[in-house]
Amino acid sequence: MKTNTIVKVLVDIGMTIILMLLMAYELVGRQAHEWLGMGMMALFVLHHVLNRKWSKSIFKGKYALFRLFQTIVVLIILITMLGSMISGIMLSEYVFAFVKLGSGYEIFRNIHMLSAYWGFVFMSIHIGTNVGVMTGMIKKTRAYNSKSGRLIFISVPILISCYGIYAFYKRLIWQYMFLVSHFVFFDYSEPLIFFMADYLSVMILYATLGHYLSKLLQSLSTRKA
Repeated sequence: MKTNTIVKVLVDIGMTIILMLLMAYELVGRQAHEWLGMGMMALFVLHHVLNRKWSKSIFKGKYALFRLFQTIVVLIILITMLGSMISGIMLSEYVFAFVKLGSGYEIFRNIHMLSAYWGFVFMSIHIGTNVGVMTGMIKKTRAYNSKSGRLIFISVPILISCYGIYAFYKRLIWQYMFLVSHFVFFDYSEPLIFFMADYLSVMILYATLGHYLSKLLQSLSTRKA
């Protein structure tokens, strides 16, 4: 694997870990949440620098179904990231404490919530649209090509996704996405690992949906061509 590819993978892994910790918000502490947000901002910029060839080609070439879908997902992530960053700075109590918010606290808090939860869902979908390199590597292994390997490789994400549907409702994520609830509920007596496991299952749910939807769109594009 090329050095540039390794760096991209490491940056993406770093962003995924930070994203999970950011969703834990009160469980990791508000000050830690703000510094993690700074880390996410830095990795987000680095991610786009490393993938600048894709960005430069956005207005070039034809748009097949998969490319259109992929581009829309990326644009939504960009909007949610900007929303999270700007609202996060305005609401900051530590890193940007010098920024004084005269009014509009409620508006920025709602923007931050919407950006965080919609961003989480679409970043998960984005992961699913870009797992081709990893799945390609796995398919070359002896374990995958064994009698049970392929079945395990396909069934495990689907089984986790089934639990992810339950966790999506259990954690009230759908309510936060549509501002049905304006306050995020945290059980402070709950071990962080349980919270992270539920959110990881939701991430895998949307990544799996993104992966199979991408395969379907690619297949439809090939047939049309």
